[in-house]
Amino acid sequence: MKSSKDQMTLFEDSSYRPLADRLRPANLDEFYGQEHLIGKGKLLRRLIETDQITSMIFWGPPGVGKTTLAGIIASSTKSEFINFSAVTSGIKEIKAVMTQAEENRRFGARTIVFVDEIHRFNKAQQDAFLPFVERGSIVLIGATTENPSFEVNGALLSRCRVFVLRQLTEKDLCGIVERAIRDPRGFGNEKINITPDMVKTIATFSNGDARAALSTLEMVILNSDMDADGTINVTDDVMQQCVSRKILLYDKNGEEHYNLISALHKSMRNSDPDAAVYWLARMLEAGEDPMYIARRVTRFAAEDVGMADPRALEISVAAYQACHLIGMPECSVHLTEAVVYNSLAPKSNALYMAYNMARDDALKMLDEPVPLVIRNAVTKLMKDEGYGKGYQYAHDTREKITNMQCLPDSLLGREYYRPTDQGFETRYGERLKQIKEWKAANGYPQAPKDKEEK
Repeated sequence: MKSSKDQMTLFEDSSYRPLADRLRPANLDEFYGQEHLIGKGKLLRRLIETDQITSMIFWGPPGVGKTTLAGIIASSTKSEFINFSAVTSGIKEIKAVMTQAEENRRFGARTIVFVDEIHRFNKAQQDAFLPFVERGSIVLIGATTENPSFEVNGALLSRCRVFVLRQLTEKDLCGIVERAIRDPRGFGNEKINITPDMVKTIATFSNGDARAALSTLEMVILNSDMDADGTINVTDDVMQQCVSRKILLYDKNGEEHYNLISALHKSMRNSDPDAAVYWLARMLEAGEDPMYIARRVTRFAAEDVGMADPRALEISVAAYQACHLIGMPECSVHLTEAVVYNSLAPKSNALYMAYNMARDDALKMLDEPVPLVIRNAVTKLMKDEGYGKGYQYAHDTREKITNMQCLPDSLLGREYYRPTDQGFETRYGERLKQIKEWKAANGYPQAPKDKEEK
């Protein structure tokens, strides 16, 4: 039996720490991303290297290095560094830290206080820092995933410089994953057989978050098999299990349930009202929830009819409301009306295809930042960052169209909605064609030739 001392040694073993914690950069040379802030000669790098830190806020999405930068400052500064969590600390803890900081100041020492998740502090808690920041008793460094314009008190924010950290690129994340594989603090002492494509898959799946990338890599390697010679082989099957989302059915014994709803859906799609009404009756008489059917019919109206007959959605939503208001058996006739209308309506899956193509781009690629020109600049900080600069108000133009770019640069030229020649959609197709012709003739940004869709 292990002694308590042995147990403590086991749990303090660094190999039991999460990979993301073991690989946390110790200096700026190990840090990936944020070149606009810590590249050679950049302001934040100079402040850190010369130990001239002033009060500041790090604002950015999760996993981009906010806490890591604070840790690098802590290891390089000659000041006393106090790590403070907004999740576990209140006014009492703040006052205790401020008392200590005042004591340090009397002896000529500087105190840096790092507040992680500063947006979780309420106004009173944030106000408790203000006099000490004003007197220079402390240098405050806050980290937040929320817009500080809204989450940090104006008086406190005005005394802090805001550094905006950007989402990590796929290249950054690949570098982080590759370093974890070769670094002795990670898996550098192991033989890992993993392809560059797998590394890229992890980077893409992690969506700009270094912590998520390292956690995913750790999961992948720990779930991979080891050869007799000690080589860990990462397979496509393991990768698929670790980076895909599991879809769960809500009814574990419902095969016939799904067979019947499939029959209803496909009968309407095939413009067969008789078959559709039959499958509807089968489901209702077997005790199926009419609200479930109404939801499925409403989905069908957009997925399979769409802009070919927009009235299909109106009638389907009305049937859904009727089911909600009066229930069975009276609502059976409302569902029948919706089913027959959808069966006879002209069909178009252009909206369904448009969303699927856009979804694939959204999942395949890192989240593309919203172009600055179409962001709202509701605070001075956001305006200073360029939000809304160059925005064109379409209603001010004769054509009610502008040549303003609304897609990210990497998606220029993408066409998601492609109208069919069915029903009313021919009219919408003509309108879309006119819009695109006008934009092409009036300087709308064009995709590079090698990126245009064929």
